[in-house]
Amino acid sequence: MPWRALLLSFLLLLLILLLLGPARASGEDSSPRLPAPKDVKVYSYNFQNTLRWSPVKVERGVVLYTVHFKTGAFNQWDEMNCTRIARTECSFPLSLNERLWTFILRVRSELGQMTSDWVETDPFVAERDTTIGPPKVNSVIVSSDSLLISVSPPFESEEGTVQYKVSYWENATTATKEEMWVNNALFKIENLKQMTLYCFTIEIELVKYLHEQIPGLQRIPECYRTPMNETTRVVYIITTFTLVGLVLILMIIGLFFLSRHHKTIKYLCQPPLKIPSHIEEYLRDPSMPHLEALENHPEEALPDSYSVLYFEEGSKAYGDTLAEDTRSHSSSGESEVT
Repeated sequence: MPWRALLLSFLLLLLILLLLGPARASGEDSSPRLPAPKDVKVYSYNFQNTLRWSPVKVERGVVLYTVHFKTGAFNQWDEMNCTRIARTECSFPLSLNERLWTFILRVRSELGQMTSDWVETDPFVAERDTTIGPPKVNSVIVSSDSLLISVSPPFESEEGTVQYKVSYWENATTATKEEMWVNNALFKIENLKQMTLYCFTIEIELVKYLHEQIPGLQRIPECYRTPMNETTRVVYIITTFTLVGLVLILMIIGLFFLSRHHKTIKYLCQPPLKIPSHIEEYLRDPSMPHLEALENHPEEALPDSYSVLYFEEGSKAYGDTLAEDTRSHSSSGESEVT
């Protein structure tokens, strides 16, 4: 009957489709595929979220990447404005900057018609997984006994959701750290010593629901020296002028004393006279013939003549004149002796 032939044809066609289905699937699986991206991870700093991964390297062509996301409430993948991009990172759009939402992301590599497998991330919650940086110090007003500090959080926050842990210490080897907790962005460190170097550091904590806290990174220390107060300044000025006045008065008295008694001071400052040794021996023993020998010592004979040497040729006449004068002096001396 015709309906039986029709039923037999339908069953034969169904059998052929069942036999060709696995073969086609195996053929698709055996087609070449791209390597999947590695090191897929969400990085978050001060609630600025970015998905990053390692690049896929191929011999030819430029590998592109596509990113999808879904939330914990809706199990549906959506595009994230990062479709077929060449860079290896994708920043969250403003619509996804929800701190309490749970996000799951996936990324794959693409080259022409070839694609890789999807690589998914772990569930990400910004308020739980972000890294909170140190707060910003806007200003520090230093007084003799306090530091007035103004800070601000590194991200936009609502009132009452952050608090600050302040540690301060005197910059000395034996000083201990003091700690204080503040909820306001403007606070004061009090009861400090004047004319002393103090250092402080601040870290922020995010207060979550059910009083759970997320600590942030600590700020590098800053140091400031407290000045002297007004009372100490006045005493210091008065003491300085008093000492300078006393020094000037002592200098004037010293100069006056020197002018009145300079002779006495000069006499006192002169070294004592010392008698020569041979005179001191004579005074101890007057019978010694030192002075008699000196008194009876004959005078040495004067030279009878002087001889003059001439080295220049043009001085002969002048030399003859000197010779004649010498002979005249010598003859006169001999006549006086006789």
